[in-house]
Amino acid sequence: MDNSSLIQSLGLTLPGPGYIFGALAFSFIGYAAYRYGKRAGRKLTKWLGVALMFYPYAIEQTWLLYVVGAILCAGLFIDRG
Repeated sequence: MDNSSLIQSLGLTLPGPGYIFGALAFSFIGYAAYRYGKRAGRKLTKWLGVALMFYPYAIEQTWLLYVVGAILCAGLFIDRG
């Protein structure tokens, strides 16, 4: 039995390239926001960065990953001032 059929027999599916790209991109943005917020003493920026880093673990749909990521990035943009 190869690995892909073993994974499918367990009821799991592998994410597509769009999901992986989005998860990595939003995680990197979150890490940068966390570092900036910690260094600048901005609590909201720091916690938005934490949320951006870890929310992909809780979301399975690719479209929802991008919607939530865009909302969190918009929060970072609004908090920048």
